[in-house]
Amino acid sequence: MLPGPRDAERASSARVLAVLSIAALAYAVLSSAVIPALPTIRASLHASETGVTWLLTGFLLSASVGTAIIGKLGDMYGKKRLLVWTLLILMAGTALAALSGSLVLLIVARIIQGVAGGIFPLSFAIARDEFPPHRVAGSIGLMSAILGVGGGFGLVLGGLIDEHLSWHWLFWIPLVAMIVAAVCAWRYIPESRVRSAGRVNWMAAAAMTAGMSALLVGIAQATVWGWTGPRTLVLLAAGLVACGLWIGVEVRSDNPLIDMTVMRIRGVWTANLAAFLLGGGLYAWFLLLPQLAQLPRSTGFGFGASVVVAGLYLLPCAVGMGVLGSVAGRVERRFTSRRALIAGSVVSAVACGWLVVNSRHPYDLLASSILYGIGIGLAFAALGNLIVQAVPASQTGAASGMNTVLRTLGGALGGQIAATFVVASTRHGLPGLAGFTKTFAMAALFLAGSAVAGWLIPAPVLVSAPIQQPAVQETG
Repeated sequence: MLPGPRDAERASSARVLAVLSIAALAYAVLSSAVIPALPTIRASLHASETGVTWLLTGFLLSASVGTAIIGKLGDMYGKKRLLVWTLLILMAGTALAALSGSLVLLIVARIIQGVAGGIFPLSFAIARDEFPPHRVAGSIGLMSAILGVGGGFGLVLGGLIDEHLSWHWLFWIPLVAMIVAAVCAWRYIPESRVRSAGRVNWMAAAAMTAGMSALLVGIAQATVWGWTGPRTLVLLAAGLVACGLWIGVEVRSDNPLIDMTVMRIRGVWTANLAAFLLGGGLYAWFLLLPQLAQLPRSTGFGFGASVVVAGLYLLPCAVGMGVLGSVAGRVERRFTSRRALIAGSVVSAVACGWLVVNSRHPYDLLASSILYGIGIGLAFAALGNLIVQAVPASQTGAASGMNTVLRTLGGALGGQIAATFVVASTRHGLPGLAGFTKTFAMAALFLAGSAVAGWLIPAPVLVSAPIQQPAVQETG
């Protein structure tokens, strides 16, 4: 029996989804793989502790700016074209990082890599434009979950490479996947005919870049300068002013970079609020769980795990996110993405609350990781679909980009609050249990807030089929 048109359509969609998933996974792994290797990189490059943290801060800075702008450019000039160029930029930054012999050059490479955060909104937009309607929700859900799955696998992979290879291999290995993704994207992904009119509003882009950069640097350096330190307060205030200026420019513009009328849609701003809170809860948990496992047993609550074993505690979470992301389409059809977001946020909050009450045994960490994977997998998969469903097709890239940016900002804030709690509890060079307990409680509150934001999202309206009226023949 010869394959029919539906079989060809299914095969084409599966091929495109595989290419998009490889690209997204390579980026997500890069975002976190350097974290376990930071002490090794610091010693190798003779860097200060403050200097080496810019490998994370620089990446977050360029990701927050590049994600929104590239999503908009994809809406205007073609998603496939921008995806291929974004992958080439990511490859250039990764090759430069692998060849770097100084901290400055490595930071520059990480800034170049971060720009490729635009892979996610471009992938969402390609899925919406090119896939059959019944495959869109599942595909977007899977790619949304990959952001968290890749982050978890990146920590495990980074630990393995740091223990057995040179830190340069943190970049050489993902580079192979990027080359494959770029070639396959150019070869197999069709160019979308869905475009938005206009040109790039560079004034708005400059204001957004200044605002996001000031806010992220202020948040990232808060543990060094203090949350009430003059430099922190000045940067945060300048960031808020620049963001206010950016919004003012966008509202008055006939050709906005990010259409603020779309951002005011209830289904969009509530999903963005949920993304911010989810990011805060996720990054705080991700950063502290391995650290808790690595603390020596002499503390009375640590488990003395190696970097690799500590990373393995995140594996159940990463697997759970991948599984839930792969069935996002079925979940969306049966329960709606709104309910999935609420349920996922609640389960994730319970996972954090578990560690507030019980964290004395490795089984407690594994139980929290399993619950977290289920909860965040549901919530992340739902977020991508909620944004796509709430905006016109021509705004998919820009709206998805802003949602990803807010998740990044929330993650930066959650991570720094976690670091503040841990530093405040440190005695004789080792953090106390109180710092971890406060962080997990904070993460649970962030996630509970995400559930509330999900509850505020408008419920989908079921439209019944119109009653067919008998045709009336015109007579002249």
